[in-house]
Amino acid sequence: MLVILLLLIMGAAGLAYRYWLEPGPPLNPPPVVSVQPGQGLRQIAAALQERGVVRSALAAEIFARLTGVARELKPGDYRFAGNETVAQVIGHIARGEALFVTVAIPEGATVHQIAQKLQAAGLVCDWRFERAARDSSLIRALGLAPLGAEGYLFPATYRFPPRVTAQEAVATMLERFDSLMTPQVQTRIFQLGLTPRQLVTLASMVEKEAKVPAERPLIAGVFYNRLRLHMPLQSDPTAQYSFDGSVPPVVEAVHTPSAFNTYAFAGLPPGPIANPGQASIEAALYPSPTNYLYFVARKDGTHIFSHSLKEHDRAIASLKGLP
Repeated sequence: MLVILLLLIMGAAGLAYRYWLEPGPPLNPPPVVSVQPGQGLRQIAAALQERGVVRSALAAEIFARLTGVARELKPGDYRFAGNETVAQVIGHIARGEALFVTVAIPEGATVHQIAQKLQAAGLVCDWRFERAARDSSLIRALGLAPLGAEGYLFPATYRFPPRVTAQEAVATMLERFDSLMTPQVQTRIFQLGLTPRQLVTLASMVEKEAKVPAERPLIAGVFYNRLRLHMPLQSDPTAQYSFDGSVPPVVEAVHTPSAFNTYAFAGLPPGPIANPGQASIEAALYPSPTNYLYFVARKDGTHIFSHSLKEHDRAIASLKGLP
C-alpha cells in the first residue's frame, strides 16, 4: 500500500512539474492571445492551450484559482515567445503586460492629421477613424454632430492595443479631454459667457496662432478684445481650415468664402479648427488683460502686438523692410 501511495505521490509531482513548473517549448512565430473584457478564466485558459502557450488549460485554470489571480486577469493582446511556465504566463495577463502601440498626438493636430498618424502606426485606416470622429453613434450621442470631434481629441501620448477600433481610439481621446472639464473649468467657461464649444474653438485658434508658449494668453486676449468690439477675428488658420485636410496658401484662403473664414464675418467660426493642448485651453480660460487688437508674426514665430490698425500697418511694413 505504501508503495502505491508513493507512486501516486511521485506521479502527481511529475504531473505538477510538467504542467506547472516546466517551461513550455519555444514558439516561433510567437502567437498572440487576445483576452476580451469579461472573458471567463476557462475560455482564456483554453485559448492559451490552443495556441501552444501552456500544455494544459485545466492546469492553467487551477493555478490561477489557487493563487487568487483568477479575477485579476486583464483584457488585451498578449504575445508569448514560449519557454515560460504556467506561473509566468498567467503572471503576464494578471499584470496586464499586453501589447501596445505608442502614438504621440501633437498639439494642434486636426482630425485628418490624427487619422493619418494612427494609420502610419498600423492601427486603424485613416478613413475609418475620420468617419468615427466626424459622424458616428458616439459623436451623435455626445451632441458633437454635425461638426464631429474636432477640438475634443486631446493631444497626448497614447498606448493603444494593436487591435483597437477607430471608435475605441476616438472614445479614448474624448475621455482624456473630458477629464480636463472639471467643475472649476465649467464654472470659468460660464463666467466668460461662452459655451464649451466656443471655448474649445477659441483655444484651437490660439493653438494654431501661437508658436511661442508665453504668447498664448496674450493672443487669447486679443481675440477676446475683438469679439467684445464685434470685429472680425481675421485669423489665417481659420481661413485655411478644411475637413479634408487641404491647406491652401494664406493669400488664397483669406479671399475664399468659407464658414470658417473669420475674415468674412465677426465672431467665432462654427467649431474648432484643430485639437488644442492644455496650455492653449488654459490661455483661452485665462487670457492676459490687454488693450491689443492686432498681432503679426515675425520669422522666429514671435509676434508684434499693436493697439491700432495704424500701428499694425507699421509693424507689417517693418517686417517687410519697408520705410
